[in-house]
Amino acid sequence: MTTIYSSRYLLPVISPTINDGAVAIDGPKIVAVGSRSDIISRFPGARVSDFGQAAILPGLVNAHSHLELTVMRGFLESEEHDFAAWLRKLTAARMAMAGEDLLVSATCGAIEAARAGVTCFGDSSSSAIHAMKALREVGLRGIVYQESFGPDPRLADDNVAKLREQIAELRDHETDLVRAGVSPHAPYTVSAAQLELTSRLAIDEKLPLMMHAAESQAEKSFMLDGLGRFAEGLKARGIDWQAPGISTIEYLARHGILETRPLLAHCINVDDSDLELVKRRGAGIAHCPKSNAKLGHGRAPFQKFLAHGVNVGLGSDSVASNNTCDILEEARFATLLARLDRNGSSRVSEDVLSEPPAVAGGLGSSLLAISAEQSLFAATLGGARALGLENQIGALAEGMQADITVVSLNGSHQQPVRNPADALIFSSSGRDVVLTLVAGKEIYRDRHVTSVDESELHTRVERIKLRLDSTADS
Repeated sequence: MTTIYSSRYLLPVISPTINDGAVAIDGPKIVAVGSRSDIISRFPGARVSDFGQAAILPGLVNAHSHLELTVMRGFLESEEHDFAAWLRKLTAARMAMAGEDLLVSATCGAIEAARAGVTCFGDSSSSAIHAMKALREVGLRGIVYQESFGPDPRLADDNVAKLREQIAELRDHETDLVRAGVSPHAPYTVSAAQLELTSRLAIDEKLPLMMHAAESQAEKSFMLDGLGRFAEGLKARGIDWQAPGISTIEYLARHGILETRPLLAHCINVDDSDLELVKRRGAGIAHCPKSNAKLGHGRAPFQKFLAHGVNVGLGSDSVASNNTCDILEEARFATLLARLDRNGSSRVSEDVLSEPPAVAGGLGSSLLAISAEQSLFAATLGGARALGLENQIGALAEGMQADITVVSLNGSHQQPVRNPADALIFSSSGRDVVLTLVAGKEIYRDRHVTSVDESELHTRVERIKLRLDSTADS
């Protein structure tokens, strides 16, 4: 049976905003988008849900997350000044968590996301099976990347053999909504030999690949000069590291990673030549501005990402380094942060200019500031493109999957609404979401997640929190 959702504003993202718009869905797909009157006349027997003073938009995409770490919200605040100490404490806590703990943690994160209008994840996990189960239980879409570690090149074959076994298990849990991928963690935690083997595995098995890249000044020193805490850590373990003296992006190209058209998370320390290489190889970037700032890593050049025509989405990273999974808030932060740097590239690439006016923001040939429309694009279709899912999600159009978010624009904090994109990015947050729809199924409505007992889950999360806190104090 056809269902129609209508509201004061409908933002398809790939075409201009429709006032008093509606979208019709049948099963998991969108069958029509247009004005409310036209859609209702075309489908006279359809059930109609009218949200009034609200905006209907494509489901929000969280291009980079770590759902299994949700229970570590607020756990690492005192270590944030020292990334190495932050990583050590996180790793120790993660190792203390059993499989059931990881499932509870990931499910809690998935519920938070559904409440905030997120319909799709690019999730990186050291225990991907639990993140996949969590997404399936809540009803969300996503690619879950199984992390792989191994800085010692002598162990590369064994580590990739283990990764193959993990992927084989994950394949049994794939669905139409949830898919498995691979993630060689970072250039300072995975040897060059292992990078090459992993990229070949991804190509041969047609697996999406994600990697943390150019994330910190410590990583830059590690790559260029062989100095800093990452190099010292390898030396203490008896692992020889010869700095290549090139950027992280060049290093990934040298060792086959860019052949996989990967998703690269962070990309803080990149220059124009790096971004041209990313663009040319068809890689995507997950921009995580809040996490980057909270850990003191720096400001990624969002403006330059767009100017170079790179496929860029927005990511929350883990709530251990962000504290919330709210892509509307992430988009606002990304927009405002980018406006602090007017000295970056001010030219819009031809690819950006070729987008419909709703995307390019009608700014002509120069870009003085990131617009709300551009950030909304990154939060939806940009994220879908970065994940390689743009033929399924990220826009409201006939034939696309019915992944939809409805955001109320009826709050006092949003009045008056002059431009719905501005109202969404600058005045709204995930708390204003009233409906989250994935493949035509309502997974969140009327402040209620349909598939999970949240009160029971919160009780279990609290038990895990107490156990982690006591372990950290001992």
